Amino acid sequence: MKRFLDILLSLICFILFSPFFIIICIAIKLDSKGSIFFTQRRIGKNNKEFILYKFRTMKVGTPEVATHLLKNPDAYITRVGKILRKTSLDEVPQLLNIIKGEMAIVGPRPALYNQYDLIELRTAKGVHTLLPGVTGWAQINGRDALSIEEKVKYDEYYLQNYSILFDIKILFLTVFKVLRAEGVIEGAVNDTSDAKSQEGISL
Repeated sequence: MKRFLDILLSLICFILFSPFFIIICIAIKLDSKGSIFFTQRRIGKNNKEFILYKFRTMKVGTPEVATHLLKNPDAYITRVGKILRKTSLDEVPQLLNIIKGEMAIVGPRPALYNQYDLIELRTAKGVHTLLPGVTGWAQINGRDALSIEEKVKYDEYYLQNYSILFDIKILFLTVFKVLRAEGVIEGAVNDTSDAKSQEGISL
């Protein structure tokens, strides 16, 4: 049922909001040189690696490191990118990951391929058996402000208490948090699982 709802909602979003997505693509191209999308190597279900898609929010030539490792992150973020990141619209292309079966709408945020401490802790708690999500219980309970240990505690709680109703609750709270831009800390040290690196693909 969860998989069916993920695909159904993703397809509906693609159809209803495709004109808006086209506007975002045009805005990215007009704002700065480079591709519309960029990719990241992430860890999925059962620690299988996959390629995650996002809209590009940083300038070409940005060092390929986590945002919090940059001396001045704001200097690398594009004008359109700042809006996309604040509203979480840069995450929209992950609908493709959902349709491909690599992600779910709700689940633990996927770790970077080299975030070994997070991967190890999630594996120990059994969280690695879940499909990673675009949003999750940890995301609405602190997001960038959470330590890795705190994130895994929320992930484990989701694993133990999963239900369709719980997913619906998380989705509603996610919309509320995004509208208020809560928990977004640009360049946060704790946000290595959502670091915006520049592994780009051309389009």
